[in-house]
Amino acid sequence: MSTHTDYTTPINDMVCPLCHYSGSRIPETELLHCLECQGIYRHKQYRLSPEKEEAQYKIHNNDVNDPGYQQFVMPIVAAVLRDFTPDHSGIDFGAGTGPVIAKLLREQNFNIVLYDPFFHHHPDLLKDTYDYIVCCEVIEHFHNPDQEFALLKRLLKRQGRLYCMTNLYRPNTDLKRWHYVRDPTHVFFYQQITMDWIRKKYNFSACAIQDRLITLVNATENCGPHE
Repeated sequence: MSTHTDYTTPINDMVCPLCHYSGSRIPETELLHCLECQGIYRHKQYRLSPEKEEAQYKIHNNDVNDPGYQQFVMPIVAAVLRDFTPDHSGIDFGAGTGPVIAKLLREQNFNIVLYDPFFHHHPDLLKDTYDYIVCCEVIEHFHNPDQEFALLKRLLKRQGRLYCMTNLYRPNTDLKRWHYVRDPTHVFFYQQITMDWIRKKYNFSACAIQDRLITLVNATENCGPHE
């Protein structure tokens, strides 16, 4: 799924686009590693142009009626259904060509809107605030994650929650063979420590990680059911 990406912002070849510390090359890869936030990111010269990136997204077979696809996004859907009610507002940020999360939540009478710079480009939606934001397979596409997370925090109401689903890099991951790296639209990879850096930097009060689901909370509370 695609993202709100500002392609006009210059990125120094070695500087981490999240924390702006200088990264070091990872041998025999297109990647760099940041020792500050521990993010791993694709070197600028290997990133796709906006046109090629959009074309790549259109190849994805994201059928909202596919049971397998619905099951894949169920961790986020279940979390929203647990923590919120239809009276709350939400946005699917980076909804892509197959906004299955919105379909499943709308079937439960939830109020969720779609934003995507390629396929649901409605910039007026970014002037509002929301009780919850879903980013399913999105944050790994952020060319400028510093700007993106600042925007997501601004879009979130107090006591709101940001649900991200991505595959984190872990110490036992074989980076050179990792399927996540082989997707050319994936440009930033996170570790658990990176998510904790994001929590502190953008003043989220809590961060819970359950397998692929990451929940960032915009209030001083635990990641339990929404009160």
